[in-house]
Amino acid sequence: MSESVRSNPLGYEKLPRLLRKFAIPSIIAMLVSSLYNIVDQIFIGQSVGYLGNAATNVAYPMTTICLAIALLIGIGGAATFSLELGAGHPDEAVQCVSNVFWCGLLFGGAFAIIVELFLQPLLVAFGATETVMPYAVSYVRITSIGMPFLILTNSLCSLIRADGRPTSSMACMVVGAVANTILDPIFIFVLDLGIAGAALATTLSQILSFLLVVRHLFHFQSVHLGRNFFHPNWKKAVRMASLGLSNSLNQVAMTFLQVVMNHSLTYYGALSAYGSDIPLSGAGIVMKVNSIIIGIMVGLCQGAQPITSFNYGAKQYDRVKKIYRLTVFCGIVISTIAAILCQLFPSTIIGLFGTADNPLYMEFTVRFMRIFLLMMFINGVQQISSNFFSAIGKPLKGVLLSLSRQILILIPLMLLFPLFWGLDGILFAAPVADTAAFVLSLTLIRREFHKISKLEALSET
Repeated sequence: MSESVRSNPLGYEKLPRLLRKFAIPSIIAMLVSSLYNIVDQIFIGQSVGYLGNAATNVAYPMTTICLAIALLIGIGGAATFSLELGAGHPDEAVQCVSNVFWCGLLFGGAFAIIVELFLQPLLVAFGATETVMPYAVSYVRITSIGMPFLILTNSLCSLIRADGRPTSSMACMVVGAVANTILDPIFIFVLDLGIAGAALATTLSQILSFLLVVRHLFHFQSVHLGRNFFHPNWKKAVRMASLGLSNSLNQVAMTFLQVVMNHSLTYYGALSAYGSDIPLSGAGIVMKVNSIIIGIMVGLCQGAQPITSFNYGAKQYDRVKKIYRLTVFCGIVISTIAAILCQLFPSTIIGLFGTADNPLYMEFTVRFMRIFLLMMFINGVQQISSNFFSAIGKPLKGVLLSLSRQILILIPLMLLFPLFWGLDGILFAAPVADTAAFVLSLTLIRREFHKISKLEALSET
């Protein structure tokens, strides 16, 4: 056993214990991140109504783009950080921290400026109708200020987690979410700021989380930052980003999917009894519910990532395979429970986001939830498998899996099926795509495990 393995619990501690230690705080952190939008939508639904919910649905791609940038930088940086520590290269690990911070600052600031300059064209592209546009502009004009802080917080939390402090990473996110939950009703109802109040509460909470992250930044356990922190290496940053590409593209694909779906829902909805705004609002609620499950899967993946990367870098291949299997098992259990709840209690879940006088609203949203999320119980396998390839330094396979469900399968089906079945075609496209992505994931993982077994045999000779 090498010195780097002997000195780090990632290399020798029992895997179930490690996964609990890293995954549970990561899952809580991701759920908390999802709560920013969900809490906003609940309070907005209660105060503004379903048009406000439609506005947050149209604005949601902005958040997924921010998360895509954060995953590109943060997951890539954390994977590189863990691989370097596993290989016994602490100086290279320090460089990862510097690259993550400065890249997050650069890309976060640039994206916020783009949103402010091109807000209305972006909202039109994301599917805003004339009735929804005023609410969406009011909301995003304020939340764009918090976007750099959101990107930096999520990016740096991945590094704090990889440093062996998942609880600290979680705490930074939880404090911001609690603040948002407290400020939302105050700004919306007490100060009567409406949807702008929800946006202001979100932005202030994101800034608070960022300040807590900065406080933890210079107290790393495994490395000492020093003056090198202020000198990023852009060439290494490109390599670092390649390991976060699959996770990032998964978010980009979700953004693209959201845009295509919003336009399809308004177009085919206008041809149905529901009209254009009801499908847009109902789908937004279902996608927010789905984002909770996605957040849990991302948290599970982030918890497994440092364990996988460290042991792959340390050539402990048996532990690499075991942590993948354990992560998949946990993912299937969690997503199966969620799928059952969505099938049995859709009206109760939807009711949390407010109700509408039009009975067609509940009718459509319940139907959308039951059909669109029908195969939710196997969704996590694709996401976990994609993250696995990134964690072992093979980003291209991770990218293929990230793109498979949304871009290569679901979006084409979402454009094709409605030609034959109208609005129902959009709903049934999702379970078909989920099944196809599941089969592809198992095929690629089986081949990769065969290669890892060969490496394991060579390392034992």
